[in-house]
Amino acid sequence: MTLREQFVIPKKYNTLSLAFMAVGVLSIIILFITHGTSSDEHVAARFWASILQNSVYFLLVTNAAMFFICATTLAWGGWQMSFRRVSEAISTCVPVIGVIALAILLALIFGSNHVIYHWASPDAVHDPAIEHKSGFLNKGFFAVWTVITIAGWWLLGKKMRQLSRSIDDRPLTIAEGKKYIWNNTVWAAVYTVFFALTVLSSIPWLWLMSIDAHWYSTMYSWYTFASVFVAAIALITLFVVYLKNNGYLELTTKEHLHDLGKFIFAFSIFWTYLWFAQFMLIWYANIPEETIYFKPRLQGPYRAIFWLNLIINFLAPLLLLMKRAPKRNYGTITMMSVLILFGHWLDFYQMVMPTAVMNPETKQTYVPNMLADLGIALGFVGLIMFVTVRSLAKHPLVAKNHPFLKESIVHHT
Repeated sequence: MTLREQFVIPKKYNTLSLAFMAVGVLSIIILFITHGTSSDEHVAARFWASILQNSVYFLLVTNAAMFFICATTLAWGGWQMSFRRVSEAISTCVPVIGVIALAILLALIFGSNHVIYHWASPDAVHDPAIEHKSGFLNKGFFAVWTVITIAGWWLLGKKMRQLSRSIDDRPLTIAEGKKYIWNNTVWAAVYTVFFALTVLSSIPWLWLMSIDAHWYSTMYSWYTFASVFVAAIALITLFVVYLKNNGYLELTTKEHLHDLGKFIFAFSIFWTYLWFAQFMLIWYANIPEETIYFKPRLQGPYRAIFWLNLIINFLAPLLLLMKRAPKRNYGTITMMSVLILFGHWLDFYQMVMPTAVMNPETKQTYVPNMLADLGIALGFVGLIMFVTVRSLAKHPLVAKNHPFLKESIVHHT
């Protein structure tokens, strides 16, 4: 069998990705004109909240694609080798979206609008609860750790991609293969440790949880990780199905698709476990400083989004992906992947908006018109589509000389 190793970008695909990006840019411009230019900081915060939520969500999702590679590398798994280049290509979006997110985050803490990050305001020094966290919640630490984090994700991800591509042009001897696997394992471990120090701990606290600076949850980072990881698997699945439908990835079969479906199912359940554990403990304790976070989400204007979030991210995958057949069906798994990506975008939406968006007259939170937010999200989707396929087109689609490729070829689940 002759493999189609080189991906050629279809003209329609390129046009669609550019159209999505145009919608995103237009949405940002409209939202900036209607809200971002306002002299009222609460109105202007509506603009900043939208671009913050979208940039952070899509940055974490594309970065989680590299975590998928590193986690399976540490496990010495070979089943994913036939489509590994898809995950690698998605991770090339990290430096691009990372620069966008970095600019937004730094503008928020060093700018004049402190509605979203209230702790960055000069007035926050008079707040005992925030003063108690000042060793962690301060502009210097936030800025330095944010820069180190995004740079680390980019550089370590680049190293993993370089290792993968370094053997494209030559087969390895047995000795070289063992050394190669060892090097891969070491760098995957370095990336995983750095991932644990950022995504699994500090970064969700800084970028998201500090929006509600008086509130905290010890499960928050794990909850955020579960959300973006299952979304990353869904994104990988969408690209795999697209390439399969266009005659590429001949070595990837329904067996691999089945396993991707199992990942989506399993981590949807894991996300739900964390969702329930965080909510149930706070509800049961009924301590005012903890329940204040859920007040607008469960009993306020965001209650519909709160429950829709659970329906899409738990009930839908539970009912649709429990059986074997749907996980092997291209149509079903594609629909479920799109739903998962939207569902966890909605999860991030209700993480950011209730505290960031406030009516300047009533001083109460409200659910804004989501068309602009969805338009910006579409722009980021177009950007991911644009960057990912250019990486796919530059390098062979299959890591044909990888020692574990045979394991992927004979994979059966």
